[in-house]
Parts: sequence; C-alpha cells; structure tokens
Amino acid sequence: MLDITKIKKDFPVLENNSNLTYLDSAASSLKHRKVIQALDNYYEKIGVNVHRGVYKLSYQATDLYEEARSKIAKFINSDFEEVIFTRGASQALNLVASSYGEDFIFAGDEVITTELEHHSSCLPWIRICNKKKATLKYVPLNQEGRITVEAFKSVLSEKTKVVAITHVSNVMGYITPIKEIIRLAHSVGAVVILDAAQSVPHMKIDVKDLDCDFLAFSGHKMLGPTGIGVLYGKRKLLEKMQPIEFGGDMADLVLKDNATYKDIPYKFEAGTPIIAEAIGLGVACECLEEYGMENISNHEHRLCQLAMKLLANVDGVTVFNKTCETGVIAFNIDGVHPHDAASVFDKNDVCIRAGHHCAQLITRWLGQVSTLRASFYLYNTEEDVFKFVNTVIEARDFFRQFM
Repeated sequence: MLDITKIKKDFPVLENNSNLTYLDSAASSLKHRKVIQALDNYYEKIGVNVHRGVYKLSYQATDLYEEARSKIAKFINSDFEEVIFTRGASQALNLVASSYGEDFIFAGDEVITTELEHHSSCLPWIRICNKKKATLKYVPLNQEGRITVEAFKSVLSEKTKVVAITHVSNVMGYITPIKEIIRLAHSVGAVVILDAAQSVPHMKIDVKDLDCDFLAFSGHKMLGPTGIGVLYGKRKLLEKMQPIEFGGDMADLVLKDNATYKDIPYKFEAGTPIIAEAIGLGVACECLEEYGMENISNHEHRLCQLAMKLLANVDGVTVFNKTCETGVIAFNIDGVHPHDAASVFDKNDVCIRAGHHCAQLITRWLGQVSTLRASFYLYNTEEDVFKFVNTVIEARDFFRQFM
C-alpha cells in the first residue's frame, strides 16, 4: 500500500496549492521533488555540454546523461544502445515513421492502426501511406470501443508490414491485448510500433517480454520533465534505419560529398542533447521504482473503481469506458458541453481535461464532439474521488436550470 499522505509531500505543486485536486495526469503528471532537484543540480553546478568537452565538468555532465540512459534501459528492460532520447513520445513515433517508413514501406504494403490512437501514433502513418501508396487499415473496435485479438486478425494479412498501435488508450483507458497482437504481427513479418505513453508511467513494462519492435513514451507523464521522451527500438532494426536529423554530434566522418554516422543510439540524437531533462527522467524512473509499479497500478485502479461506482448512481452522466482498467474515466454530463462543465471543475480546484484529447478518431467513434476525462495517479486520494464526483453533480445541477 502506498502512503499517499507522505507521497503528496514529494510534489511541490501540491504543497503550494493545498486545495488542488489534480486529475489530469494522463495529459501531464506533476513533477517529483527529486526530479526538480536533479534539474537544478545540473544547471547550478554543471550546466555544460556532454560528449565533446575535454574538461572535468563536461565529463561529469556526460556521466550523468549516460547514467540516465542506463536507468531508463533498466526501467523498461532494454539494452543501453536501444534507448534513444527524443523531445517526447510524439517525436519518437514520428522518427520511426519517417525513417523506417520511408525506407521499408512500398506501394501495395499494408499498415494497421486503430481508432483508439493518439494523433502522434496514426498521423505519421497516414502521411507515409499516402506518400508511398500503401494501404492504411483500421482494426474494427468492438461495441465497448476495445481492440480485440479477433478483430486484429480480421485485418492482418501477408501484406501487413507495420502495426502502429496504442498500449493504453488515452481516452478510454483500455489496455490492448498487445502480446498476442505482437505475436500475430510477427508471424507475417510485420513490425510493431507501440505507443506506450499511457502505460509506461502506470505499469511495469518489459520490452523483451512484450517483444515489441519499437516503443515510445514521454517523461512528462511519469513524474519527469517536459521536453524529453524515449524511443526504444530493437538493435537490429535501429541499425538498419537512417537518421532523419543531421548535424552536431551524430556525425562520424564528414566529407564534402558524403558522411558516415555514429552507432546507435547517437546517430539519432543530432545536436546538443536534452541533457538536464534526460537526467531528470532517469531520476523519475528511480522514484517510480521506489514506489513500486504494481503498487501504483493497484492504487489508481482502486480509485478509478470507486469513482465509477459513485458515478453509476448519478443520473444525467454518461461514462464511455465501461470498466476501469487503468486510472482513466471518460465521461460527459448529458446536454452540457465539456468545456462549459470544465469551468465548474476549475472553480472547485479540480483539474480535469475537456476536449478530444488529441484523439479525434475515438471521439468521433463515440459520437461526441469532445469528452471530459479524469485520470488518477499515485498522488490522488479517496478524498479526491469524492470531490470529483460531488463536482460532477454540482456541474450537472448548475446547467440543468438552463435546459
């Protein structure tokens, strides 16, 4: 069991906003005190570039930067060289599409994705398929809006070359049956690109056990800084791929009419790296491991179930995800635009998200213009749940008088 009273003290935002009920962690989590201290330590005591300097401070910066890569590799059980630092999950997913997709997708090939995808997962492949004259196929969702193995089989073929798929939906909170989907994709020689932005912060991820080919996640959703993400890729695939950004430290030998590039991961990290943020993300991984990923998952699942149970007794509210598999609840107050409803939550210092959550396909599938989303994390409490549900009732009652 997590000691939430103690945990809340690890987050300065909660100490500085004592009335805050923060339920928007699916968009961006709060930052851990140790992460902030790690950023301050780098900027105040080191503050120089990595890899290139031949002086002590540069060596110290390089050690911290590469130590962060080791921590993250350990966190997801990958090899050191398979961790590439990016500006976020979006850049990581775009990197794969722009590099692997440009060189290994051809006319007549098929790419599979789903309507549950975040735009960062599907948009790069819409572009590649249009450019390369490949076919983009969507896994039919079941009545609950889930990806099922049987539905995946219905679109898989010998022509399938790439599967770009979410691990956990950022709108519905559903967990994709990914291991069986990966096995099936590999049986026809396809590679699987896993958007894990909503899973890595909340559950133990082992890339070797999953056997995914690529996996992307962001630091800012897992107690870490903004502006830093990770692309994991299997070594054999990364070695075949070409960089898509050039300059800085990624070059090996540069001639007037040609160049060679460094080995992975460095050939994909052009320019001055995201040094402080990478260090902070490494610390965030340590913090999550200290709390225990299973503890975190169980805690947010319990809070989500409590919220769902209470909402089931509130008329005039539609909940779109039928069960709690993670800490996400997608809902609307009947007859009330989500942006209007969100203003009542803000008045009560309850932070939730209103919009299409960068996932217009599933929002449209639900028949909605936008939805409200509450997302629980390790620093939330039962009191947060009660405050959330009471605010739902308050917002419903306020707008009913105008209907």
